[in-house]
Amino acid sequence: MRIKRPTPGSASIAVLLLLLGFALVVQLKSRNNDADLAAARPEDLVRILSDLDAQQTRLRNEINDLEDTKRQLDSGTQGQEAALADARKRADELGILAGTLPAEGPGLQLDFVAGGEPVRAETILDAVEELRGAGAEAMQISGAGAAGSAPVRIVASTYFVDDGGGLRVDGAVLEAPYRVTVIGDPQTMLTALNIPGGVVDTVRQHGGTVSVNQADPVRVTARHAPVSLKHARPVS
Repeated sequence: MRIKRPTPGSASIAVLLLLLGFALVVQLKSRNNDADLAAARPEDLVRILSDLDAQQTRLRNEINDLEDTKRQLDSGTQGQEAALADARKRADELGILAGTLPAEGPGLQLDFVAGGEPVRAETILDAVEELRGAGAEAMQISGAGAAGSAPVRIVASTYFVDDGGGLRVDGAVLEAPYRVTVIGDPQTMLTALNIPGGVVDTVRQHGGTVSVNQADPVRVTARHAPVSLKHARPVS
């Protein structure tokens, strides 16, 4: 029994059908996204646009860095030195993102002072998410103002829970008022924080205040203890 092999014509038809199906899926998703955007509030649209601009800027910078690294690695004689320098740079960047290394750079210092109602954990979490969306690279939080408790590094796994009149952050109890120190592009983060309906607006509506000060450098000194993985492992 002979097995018929696909002819070039049938293969071309299969590819065209695959592309047509992909185009239909993209079109349907685009319509759904358009409907969601049409129903969004103006302040939500401003936040989405600000986040997209920040992400675009970060991606462009990453592309430029990767292209520079590729040119150095292709140079031949300096390839090994460039690879070693790039590995050290990546290790430092991962250490900052994981919170195991201190960091400094341009950024903001936010002081949350309660009014008639205490500043809740969800409010601080919203602030952290807005800052992350605006490109924040390192953050820490402390309680009772500048001379309060030791700061706690904010990483991807950090949790915030209301604890009486205070706040529990990764097991540490902080007393109000709270200070969040963040490293990132100041103007982008300011825009994200001050949009209508954002964190600053919400705190003010409840009688509180959020004082935002820009500084360069901002120092994030708290460190997050590294976590020993028990179940996850890299896939080669």
